[in-house]
Amino acid sequence: MELTLLGTGAPLGLPRPDCPCAVCARSRGPHARAATALLVDGALLLDLTPGAALAAARAGRSLVGVRQVLLTSPHDGPPVELPAGLPTAGRVPDGRELTLISGHRVRAVPMDSPGTGYEVVSPEGERLLYLPRGGAPAGLPEHHPRPYDLVAADVTGRPEALARLRASGAVGPDTEVVAVHLDHDAPAGAELDRRLAAAGARAVPDGTVLYAGEYRELPRVPRRTLVTGGARSGKSVEAERRLETFPEVLYVATGGTREGDAEWAERVGLHRERRPASWRTAETTDLVPLLAGDGPAVLVDCLSLWLTDAMDRVGAWDDARWEESGRAALRERTAELVAAVRATRRTVVAVTNEVGSGVVPGTAAGRRFRDELGRLNAAFADECEQVVVVVAGQPLVLRG
Repeated sequence: MELTLLGTGAPLGLPRPDCPCAVCARSRGPHARAATALLVDGALLLDLTPGAALAAARAGRSLVGVRQVLLTSPHDGPPVELPAGLPTAGRVPDGRELTLISGHRVRAVPMDSPGTGYEVVSPEGERLLYLPRGGAPAGLPEHHPRPYDLVAADVTGRPEALARLRASGAVGPDTEVVAVHLDHDAPAGAELDRRLAAAGARAVPDGTVLYAGEYRELPRVPRRTLVTGGARSGKSVEAERRLETFPEVLYVATGGTREGDAEWAERVGLHRERRPASWRTAETTDLVPLLAGDGPAVLVDCLSLWLTDAMDRVGAWDDARWEESGRAALRERTAELVAAVRATRRTVVAVTNEVGSGVVPGTAAGRRFRDELGRLNAAFADECEQVVVVVAGQPLVLRG
């Protein structure tokens, strides 16, 4: 099944007309995107957009053979201008199936928001799922009979839709996921590519021709990632974003609860509001057995709080006890954690703080914590396929 992406952007395209934002300023030349539309085997056009015929010509394709034009979103404005020779555009009622003259079978997939998704099966059996902007399938079966060969969806706007598809088996390890409906609320250029790769997806330029079912090397999702940065740098948001397309995630909060601390409760509440409802939360510092077991992806937030607890347990704040036994006991606990990360089979994203780049702590205990956190971060990073530092909300990949 040949798929030509006539456009890959949001309805207003990128750059948006008269928009002064940084993403629009960078969306020029090869990074410019017209509104999303998909031509299937020259016979089916999914979404009708301005300039569709010209976009097809630029991609070396023609709309002359199109036998069906289907829309994904309700259209309440003026009539859409139809290029000469194309059949009237319409939508298929949810659950209904069409069989085209070309032999393609098209089923309308219900969405959880206004709009219609389309499952397209070619005469040879390749399977495509195309979702509208801002949409996720509603009422997915618990076990999908067979993964799609290719999914084109709003990955940046509705990442949890991809998580649902993975949970049902509709997206499998060999499914190619292409991000479409890209708007200026997502980054441009290399940062977009990196963010999508972490979700097992990719973006392609307008005019790209893909072949569903054709083998290609899919984006490699790192299994162990360390995200570091300063206070309020955006490191927790970055870590959460890396797992938002996973069907199941265990969020491990190492800070626990603090009775009577309203400011801490507010921080915890903000974290919980950001997380998908399907994520589970565990409040624990006992990371070694958790990493040793099987289970879903794990997000650990954060290692600095784990270290605080570990130093509490070995009496590291007392100078005499530190010299007598605390240092050796802490190194042993740290080595156990690092070994667990090395051996784990789970997908792990861990958050930590980067300290020691500013004011030197005024106490021996503060300097001790700074030094031990630096050692822990370095040892943990050595066991990770990818290491990311976040500065002013901007992630910079150090490894991977």
